[in-house]
Amino acid sequence: MTDAVPEKNQDLAEQTNAVVPAEETGVTVQPRLPRPAPRKKRRGDRKEGRLLRTVYPMNKFMPFIMPERSDACNAYMDELDVTETDVFCKEMIRMGYENFSFLHIMVAAYVRTVSQKPALNRFVSGQRIYARNNIEMTMTVKKTMSADSPDTCIKLFLEPDDTVVDVYEKLNAVIQKNKDSSDLDSDFDKTAEKLTNLPRFVLRGAMKLFNWLDYHGWLPQMLLDVSPFHGSMIITSMGSLGIKPIYHHIYNFGNLPVFFAYGVKRTVYRTKRDGTTEQRRMIDLKAVMDERICDGFYYATCFKMLKQLVEHPRQLMQRPDKIVEDID
Repeated sequence: MTDAVPEKNQDLAEQTNAVVPAEETGVTVQPRLPRPAPRKKRRGDRKEGRLLRTVYPMNKFMPFIMPERSDACNAYMDELDVTETDVFCKEMIRMGYENFSFLHIMVAAYVRTVSQKPALNRFVSGQRIYARNNIEMTMTVKKTMSADSPDTCIKLFLEPDDTVVDVYEKLNAVIQKNKDSSDLDSDFDKTAEKLTNLPRFVLRGAMKLFNWLDYHGWLPQMLLDVSPFHGSMIITSMGSLGIKPIYHHIYNFGNLPVFFAYGVKRTVYRTKRDGTTEQRRMIDLKAVMDERICDGFYYATCFKMLKQLVEHPRQLMQRPDKIVEDID
């Protein structure tokens, strides 16, 4: 169950102010942070990542104890206070960012977390641990919100210093491109259609070949670019379906290490120190992640940072002060 669509701004319908065109919002275009020179590819590196050679021996051993991603699944649940986040979304909509939603903030917060906690962007392939070269987000969208509407997979390539405005523009461009088409014609759909037209015994053999090539890091780049099973993370909105989030499995094929799912917004009333109550808006978040890429303490720091960024999203309008690189 991976259907996800950009929310039509739940509870943001009360747009009473005039919308200002995006080009007149006054949002400052910030220069990109200087990026380090590309590393020279070394023996053992893959197309999508570089082999980590200085991880602790126990970490290197874990992929042999748990060779499959399904062996190494950890599940995490949290609730996010999106009261301030909703206010920020309304402000962005009034500034001209049509359909700006929690999804854009969630993705931007993940990107910012990766920029400071790069181990979150590792992956395990061929029983080795790698640092991914870029940030790739996968999601599934429906062209229309109906039961018979087809799904299509999209893949978004992001930079570690992207702001929430950068994420908004990139994500909306990719989603709109696929929604405007009349057929299931994303790159992944075209590839999947060709494969599924093969006889079943040929397709089974092809999948065994793909798994073998993937284990050794020899999958063609064109397949890596379209595969929704290779990337930094995958996200789905249960809120757009009107239900609570689920714990969604991560796939053995490919190397996606993290799956996020978030649910419908809900209202809670909390008692303050003075005895009065206040209304807060909450979203439940669930994650399933590959525990082999980093330890629990590191994951905890990542989730704390992600939560703080989502609940206080204005800081995502600015680029980070620096980008932290993963170990050698």
